Amino acid sequence: MGVAEDSEPPLKRVKGPLEESKSLPEDHSTTKSVSCSLGDQMARPLTSQGDGETIGSQGVIRKAEFIKIITRALYSLGYDKSGALLEEESGIPLHSSVVNLFMGQVTNGKWDDSVATLRTIGLSDEIMKSASFLILEQKFLELLKMEKVAVALDTLRNEIVPLHVNLDRVHKLASCIISPSQCIRLGISGQDTEGTKG
Repeated sequence: MGVAEDSEPPLKRVKGPLEESKSLPEDHSTTKSVSCSLGDQMARPLTSQGDGETIGSQGVIRKAEFIKIITRALYSLGYDKSGALLEEESGIPLHSSVVNLFMGQVTNGKWDDSVATLRTIGLSDEIMKSASFLILEQKFLELLKMEKVAVALDTLRNEIVPLHVNLDRVHKLASCIISPSQCIRLGISGQDTEGTKG
């Protein structure tokens, strides 16, 4: 009758304010189409600003960091193929080649190589020493497991002690040389690294 017909779905129609509708005749209903809904904003591509290094309407989001956040989220959710595809397609790797090399060396039990690579990553001295300690501790425990006590002792004396990190832990590691059962009692054990190289 006097009702304006609207082709928009009900969720996209907005009625005018209450005061405005009271001043209009009873047979007239005001409806407006929402021109900018949340769904519309999400569907729009992020606009690139200037040199292409930032994205978003304000230009405050760095493209590379945004891609890395999404990639990290994909990997953490178990979507390894999607994460790898995003890295490849965007040309923005999650980690630098040096970090990838380091992670591979640690995974493969290449302890000496991984400590050398760690020094090239550019970490603070304190973080570098702490990380080196953890790597060398694993090397030490692996040597003990393979019953290479002399080499393990050499690693403890010449590589771990000079770091001057966690001396209480160093003493516990030393007790493992004298009594391997002491390591088990203290909860110190190497991960199963069968087939890895030192």
